[in-house]
Amino acid sequence: MSRAEPAAVPHTGPAVRPPRRRWTFGLLRNELTTTFRRWRTLALLGVLAAVPVLVGVAVRVETRDGSPAGGGGGGEGGPAFIAQVTNNGLFLVFTALAATLPFFLPMAVGVVAGDAVAGEANAGTLRYLLVAPAGRTRLLLTKYATTLAFCLVATLVVAVSALAVGALLFPLGDLTTISGTRITFADGLGRALLIALVVAASLIGVAALGLFVSTLTNSGIAAMATTVGLVITVQILDQIPQLHAVRPYFFPHYWLSFADLMRDPVYWDDLLRNLGLQALYAAVFGSAAWARFTTKDITA
Repeated sequence: MSRAEPAAVPHTGPAVRPPRRRWTFGLLRNELTTTFRRWRTLALLGVLAAVPVLVGVAVRVETRDGSPAGGGGGGEGGPAFIAQVTNNGLFLVFTALAATLPFFLPMAVGVVAGDAVAGEANAGTLRYLLVAPAGRTRLLLTKYATTLAFCLVATLVVAVSALAVGALLFPLGDLTTISGTRITFADGLGRALLIALVVAASLIGVAALGLFVSTLTNSGIAAMATTVGLVITVQILDQIPQLHAVRPYFFPHYWLSFADLMRDPVYWDDLLRNLGLQALYAAVFGSAAWARFTTKDITA
């Protein structure tokens, strides 16, 4: 080879961009890591874990004082389960889920969902997340998937905390269903897991609503407050008898139907209505969030 002759450079071909699927999983992994490392998320999970502790200790103290463990109010699921907690600690799982579902769980989901897009816009990082090959649709789906993951984790935190507290404070063993039949502890544990999954699925409508609100503003605090306020308002409306014609269409209307999983045989009607209603809300508000987000002028 002469000096004038350039050295041969191996041909590597055109630059290969990482597959979209790999990039999408990377984005989802980063979103999950970021969400669950936030102090706000950890604080919400800590509050949720503390609720079963407070309920269990209160029932234990009342029992020790000779007062009846049962109480009034809170819907069918709450009193039906709390009256059995002293006999079997597994009922604390059902009681804790019934206690957190009307307010604590949807509030936590509303905070996470409301901050999903608006928080990024407020921090000035939304533009960077939209760099190709992310795209707005893929980013929105990733945000919603992360919120759904939080719904599941938050519900399981309540259930696991309640199971641990129930095992420490009360006996465990075979249990009696709402229908009066006896089932084994293993069967009861399986139903507890199924109930936790149903409760998590009951929150997908709130998650979609919060995501839609999050696309309407660049203020994370405003989006979170609006979502939580809407959840509380709809639950108040769901308690007004004069609205009986439209109450079945409110997303919290069938939330406590998970208690039907503790019947023998299981009543599926309201459970399926609940899941169908949540899917409808997810479709409507998810579509609205997509329509808003894909046309939104993002300058920050």
